[in-house]
Amino acid sequence: MVNKQIGVIGAGNCDESIAMIAEEVGREIAKFGAVLICGGLGGVMQGAARGAKQEGGTTIGILPGSRREDANPYIDIVILSAMGHARNAIIAQSCDALIAIDGEYGTLSEIALSLKMGKKVVVLESEWEIEGTRVAKDAQEAVNMAFGEKQ
Repeated sequence: MVNKQIGVIGAGNCDESIAMIAEEVGREIAKFGAVLICGGLGGVMQGAARGAKQEGGTTIGILPGSRREDANPYIDIVILSAMGHARNAIIAQSCDALIAIDGEYGTLSEIALSLKMGKKVVVLESEWEIEGTRVAKDAQEAVNMAFGEKQ
């Protein structure tokens, strides 16, 4: 049986409150036994990976560059794309569902790519209202929506 792969996306720099939300999302994903996929860098990505590791989860970071040492310390599997923002397509394609936390234009591109690919996209703490996304009020609801337990 292949574990589900849930993507967590958001800005590479975020305030502490967003990082804590990302961490909680990561913990919840690990509790489901899913693999967390992210961009592997800081901010939301690091918070989510840290949370997943706290629960014994597995993390994959798909980095934009070609330096393994750029990955945050909570990434188990580092994939070097050397593709810059184009790596967002790999993240979107590799996930069964995507959770977007806050974010900037890079996050927006991942949301659009995921929707175009027919993936489920859950947004949390987002300023954008995007048709086709599902809006969650907290980390637990976001993860439940990603797994299809609450629509």
